[in-house]
Amino acid sequence: MEKKKLKVLVFNWQDLENPLAGGAEVHLHEVFERMASRGHEVTLYCHHFDGAKKEEIRNGIRIVRQGLRSIFNFYVPFAYWFKFRKEQYDIIVDDVNKIPFYTPLFVKEPVQGVTHHLFGKSIFLETVFPFALYVHWAEKLIKPIYRHVHFIIGSPSTHKEYLEWGFPEEQVTVVNYCVNKDVYYHDESNAFDPNRVGYFGRLKKYKSVDHFIEAFAVIKDEYPDLKIEIIGDGDDKPRLESRAKELGVENRVIFHGFIDEEEKAPLLQKMNFVVNTSSKEGWGLTVVEANACGAPVIAANVQGLRDSVVDGTTGMLYPYADIQELANSMRTLLDSPERRNSLRKGALDWAASFDWEIATDRTLELMYRTIENHKARTKK
Repeated sequence: MEKKKLKVLVFNWQDLENPLAGGAEVHLHEVFERMASRGHEVTLYCHHFDGAKKEEIRNGIRIVRQGLRSIFNFYVPFAYWFKFRKEQYDIIVDDVNKIPFYTPLFVKEPVQGVTHHLFGKSIFLETVFPFALYVHWAEKLIKPIYRHVHFIIGSPSTHKEYLEWGFPEEQVTVVNYCVNKDVYYHDESNAFDPNRVGYFGRLKKYKSVDHFIEAFAVIKDEYPDLKIEIIGDGDDKPRLESRAKELGVENRVIFHGFIDEEEKAPLLQKMNFVVNTSSKEGWGLTVVEANACGAPVIAANVQGLRDSVVDGTTGMLYPYADIQELANSMRTLLDSPERRNSLRKGALDWAASFDWEIATDRTLELMYRTIENHKARTKK
C-alpha cells in the first residue's frame, strides 16, 4: 500500500541560491527537490539575502525567506507560531547547523532532525571568542532539548559524536551525502593539467585554506609552472589574498570566486588533484564531487574528511595543520603520475557509489518512522 504524500516544513539557515550556501544546502535541495518531484509538498523557511525574492518556487520547493542571517534563529519560532502552525504540516525538518533552532520547545508536529556536522571547539578557529562561545554553548543544549528527536546524520564521524554525547543508537542514522552526476562528471576529452592543483569549497577561516597556500609556497620553486586554483567564495577570501601576497605567490594563486554549476566540472576535470585543509567537516561533500570529476583529494585527517577520503585509494590524508606533510603529499602526486592515476581510478569508482535517489528513499523512510513514533509517544 502506497504511503500518503507528506506536507513537509524545513527550517534551515539558508537555501542553495544564497551566496553562503554550502554542503548542507546541497544536501537539502538534492533530497527535498526529489521528494517534491514524487508528489510531496515541501516548504523551506530560511533567511533573506540581498537580491533574493521573499517567496518563490524552486524545483518544486516553496522557499520562504525572511530576516537577517545574524538573528534568523530568533525569527523561526515567531514564523512558526504566527504563520506555519496554521498550515498543518505532517512533519517539521530541523536542520541543526551551528546555532540550533530548538524546535522541540515550540512545535507540535513530529520533528525530524538533520545534522551535517557540529563545530565543537573548531568554532574558536572561525570567529571571535564571545560569538564562538555562544555557538559552542548553543550546541551543548542539543542533547537535553532534542532528547526525543531522531537525527539523520551526514557522516560516520558525526554519528560517533552523537553517540558519545549520549544519544541512543536508534536515534541517529547515517544517510550519506551523494553526488549530482549531472553536475559533477568525468570527461576524458578534457584532460587534466599536471600543473594545476586546486581547492574547492567555501572560504571560511575554519577551513584553513591558508595552509594550502603556505604548503604551495614551500614547493613553488621546485615546480615553476605549478599554479593553484581556488574555486569558491566566502568571508575569508581577503585574508587568503593577503596571505598569498605575503608569501610572494599572488601571481600563481587564482581565486575563481563563486562559479555557476555548469562551470564546476570542467574546472575540476583540469585539476591534477584537489586539496582540502579544513579543521573539521560533517562529511566533505566537495571531496566526493571532485572525485566524480576525476580528481584525487589530499585532505586533513580530521572528522568528516577521513570518512569521505579513502586514504591510499581515493586520495591521501595528512595531519591537520602540518604544512610540511601537506607539502610532501603534494610532492608525492606531482612526482608520481602512476600514483596519481591509481588514485584517480579509485576516486571515480568511489564517487559512482553515491546516489541521491537512494538517499531520498532512506530519508523518506526515516521521516515516516518519525511520524509513527511521534503518534505512539503522544498517545501515552
